[in-house]
Amino acid sequence: MSGFLKTKGTKIVDANDQPVVLVGTAIGGHLNMENFITGYPGTETLHKKRLVEMIGQEKVDYFFDKFYQYFWEDEDAKFFKNELGLNCLRIPFNYHHFLDDDSDLYTINPKGFERLDRIVDICTQNEIYTVLDLHTAPGGQNQDWHCDSGINKSLLFDFKVFQDAVINLWVQIAKHYKDNTWVAGYNPLNEPSVEDHSRLVGFYKRLASEVRKVDPNHMFFLDGNTYAMDFRQFPKADEYIPNTVYSIHDYSNYGFPNLEGTLYEGTPEEKAELKHQYERKIQYMVDNGVPVWNGEFGPVYASEVRGDKNPDVINRARYNVLRDQLAVYKEGDPSGDKSPISWSIWLYKDIGFQGMTYVSPESKWFQVFGKWFHKKKHLGLDRWGNDIDPEFDRLYQELTDHMKNHIPEQYQKMYPPVWTIKDHLTVAAKDLLFSQYAQFEYADLFVGLELEDLDELAASFKFENVCKRDELNAILKDYKESR
Repeated sequence: MSGFLKTKGTKIVDANDQPVVLVGTAIGGHLNMENFITGYPGTETLHKKRLVEMIGQEKVDYFFDKFYQYFWEDEDAKFFKNELGLNCLRIPFNYHHFLDDDSDLYTINPKGFERLDRIVDICTQNEIYTVLDLHTAPGGQNQDWHCDSGINKSLLFDFKVFQDAVINLWVQIAKHYKDNTWVAGYNPLNEPSVEDHSRLVGFYKRLASEVRKVDPNHMFFLDGNTYAMDFRQFPKADEYIPNTVYSIHDYSNYGFPNLEGTLYEGTPEEKAELKHQYERKIQYMVDNGVPVWNGEFGPVYASEVRGDKNPDVINRARYNVLRDQLAVYKEGDPSGDKSPISWSIWLYKDIGFQGMTYVSPESKWFQVFGKWFHKKKHLGLDRWGNDIDPEFDRLYQELTDHMKNHIPEQYQKMYPPVWTIKDHLTVAAKDLLFSQYAQFEYADLFVGLELEDLDELAASFKFENVCKRDELNAILKDYKESR
């Protein structure tokens, strides 16, 4: 280990100017929960609120203390580093661990640092770099359910008080970690999305200026606008924020369920599309000679447990998508010297969608929630990585057609432009409203569980109890060893 990591041209380097390629994953679903990762519907904040209503604060606190403990332990870090050879963990966290919406949004809850420190310390002891990722921000930094705002608007950029609170939080985090050389850097916002690009550009500039006053050393990992896909409105890098890595998210439609049921075959045309998608997103990095970090990518995998048909056939195609994406990243340095970029696959642990490890179908978790998971899949309540019964999809399509028939074509446009009317409709109607009602039914499944039951539930996520997605892990290990 040699000092703080920093940027040099298109590379991340150590204090001796030796290149460092950060490869790893994220522990999404942990300090920032997402519904498809652990199974609840809707948003994290409402999920926890309903649980308090159903089983009381004492049991909720007990359950989550155990959950936070078991989700990432020393055994996970050793598997990550020693067996797979990965060297960087992205740590998504929800601002609610540090800030209370009912307070002034400036008073920092020390519990947030206790929880974050525990993960960083385990990683440090195992010589794993960490990237600290604010995955949800006050008001919401995008229009989707996973920023935990409960609405389909990015109000962070409409209210200065929210922006000030985020900047103050990052200043306090920077003060806390300013001397930790195993913290690779700060990822200030996950997937920001605002129609006026200048608001994001200005916010990043102001945040960096304040953070650098207390911590001049750590790198920033800046997500592009529109869900980490668009840097076209960013200033020239040498006039913007020094010591910055620019972050894309590079999910491919080939890695996700679709109603047509078509599978990736690895044709020259499909491979060319993977490469084109990636190269379009990194054009800013190429033009400015700065480093790339692919902060999220990865297919969704099928499962008999969820009722998917032909999961082996589907997953074989999905693994091929992953292999072909990694082949692009391996020669993806924008300087043209064929150096691999840094990346963080999504994600480490879940209930069987994308995780490198996943909760066993024989676990207490599935005993309690298994039937609910089938119902939720049938209704398509998870926007991410799930399909929906065609019968119910027709309902949303009919309402979409109704709206399209009564909105003149020239006005059928809203930000983000990559979203269709149906995308906006299903976020509002299904991912938020329908799921808010479904929260009650899910929380009711906790009723009657005693402390030992809650401990056993949380222990479903312990490393010793989870299953490993061996083929996925072998692909990642092979990539690391073949570099």
